[in-house]
Amino acid sequence: MRVTRDSFTDIYEKYKNTVYSVIFNYVRNTDNASDVTQDVFMKLIDSDVTFDSEEHLKAWLIRVAINASKNLLKYNGRFSDEEIPEIPYFEEHNEDGHLLRLVMSLPEKYRVPLHLFYYEDLTIRQIGNLLHVPEATIKIRLKRGRDKLQKLIYNEG
Repeated sequence: MRVTRDSFTDIYEKYKNTVYSVIFNYVRNTDNASDVTQDVFMKLIDSDVTFDSEEHLKAWLIRVAINASKNLLKYNGRFSDEEIPEIPYFEEHNEDGHLLRLVMSLPEKYRVPLHLFYYEDLTIRQIGNLLHVPEATIKIRLKRGRDKLQKLIYNEG
């Protein structure tokens, strides 16, 4: 399947939240996340890639989003540890957004796999492929991320 100008709008509507949330997990800034999301979809429309399936397209978008996010961080330096703003897309995935804010406070190596696993419904194998990390490492990061999250919840309660 090839992306055409006619199919682009449907693809954008279907995957814009996924791409944005993956990027936000890295950059943790709404303005940068919006800019990088736009860049990812511009790369899609300019690409000559032929996709085998919807899953292949989604994986490609996530991989490009991760790479673009890392490039932004590499060239702009790390962002400040300012308060994470309220974001409507994320808020709708949790009644008060509290759990997501706790997830977003975790280090990147735990935060990103947790997000991809629980919010994007990717398998451990898919996450490993996207992040170029062995499946065993993803399993460990998910376990440790959940443990850290549980401690954060316990310490608040």
